Amino acid sequence: MKIFPAIDIKDKKCVRLLKGNFDNQTIYEQSPYDQASKYKDEGFLNLHMIDLDGALTGELVNLEIIENIVKKLNIAIEIGGGIRSIEKIKTYLNIGIDKVILGSAAIKNPDFLSQACIEFKDRIALSLDAKKGILSVSGWKETTNQTAVDYLKNVNNYGFSRVIYTDIDRDGTKMGPNIEETINIAQISSAPVVVSGGVSSIEDVKRIKELNNLNIEGVIVGKSIYDGDIMLRELKEQESA
Repeated sequence: MKIFPAIDIKDKKCVRLLKGNFDNQTIYEQSPYDQASKYKDEGFLNLHMIDLDGALTGELVNLEIIENIVKKLNIAIEIGGGIRSIEKIKTYLNIGIDKVILGSAAIKNPDFLSQACIEFKDRIALSLDAKKGILSVSGWKETTNQTAVDYLKNVNNYGFSRVIYTDIDRDGTKMGPNIEETINIAQISSAPVVVSGGVSSIEDVKRIKELNNLNIEGVIVGKSIYDGDIMLRELKEQESA
């Protein structure tokens, strides 16, 4: 199982949002680079990063910070947040990003997702962010009329290499991930699925690990690391065990 420690960047700082609400954020003292270094020092090989400023503006606001992390730490990073054009995907891949995460732009324009998957084979991850199964877009501020399941069925043959499924109502809450809904997505998906949102303890991680035969590739862990509920060493043990 892959474990993706998370770094969300806003105003050049590490932050965590509660249920995606930009008005309810926790700001942490350590810089994104220092936090990424801590993950690398503990032996993590993968990192999940979101440019929250980018999600709001559609621009690569924190590109310099992200590039510095990629080049100095040599860690596989999946990056998302406001990536709405082929050129922006190229920009990220050219600095050494492992996978580019497409969310809102892919949901609003499936043709963009198809084009990206064709042009950048095995480098595109699809992010499905849902409230009660209904997809949300635009920094989670806009609710669509599509369920995550229906959308996935329509684009399942496009060739994305990973699906990240986030239950927005659990994200940042440490209430435990929505395992049942993630399994539903994994049973449909042509690509492996990563669990996101609500991880509260090492027991949640162990439970997800037991699902690796159900097309579930790994888990994203964020706030519970920052708040000290999960120690990095015990988290790393679950990845390598």
